[in-house]
Amino acid sequence: MWVLWLIAAGVLFVVEMFTFTFYLLWLSLGALAAGLVALVLPDAWLLQVVAGSLLALALTFFTKPLSERLRNARGFKDTGTDIVGRQGLVVEPIEPGRYGQVKIGGDTWSATSTVALGKGQQVIVVRRSTTIIEVERWGDMY
Repeated sequence: MWVLWLIAAGVLFVVEMFTFTFYLLWLSLGALAAGLVALVLPDAWLLQVVAGSLLALALTFFTKPLSERLRNARGFKDTGTDIVGRQGLVVEPIEPGRYGQVKIGGDTWSATSTVALGKGQQVIVVRRSTTIIEVERWGDMY
């Protein structure tokens, strides 16, 4: 069972690297804690779940003020908000209601749009959620 917890921790950690929200990092650490409990007590699956959940909740609760303070600190630059207003290139077509891919600078983002956009079209980022950006055709706005 500890291997499954370790795999879950690894997957959550990798997804966290794409989002930088810290929530998945705390869940990853919770899964790692559950895996350690599973390594010591392989049959105590309820204790594994409780240990992992408590650690993830504690990290979420106690680090939220710290992360807020860091985000509001002078000199902090959130790379995610800087992306709004930047120009990109569609590398995988976007259909309304379906995701496509847009390259902005050296990064590739999953993107949505209210209109169909073909590969190679220039777009501008109008909104960003955690990992998905919303784009419009470059010529439609300017």
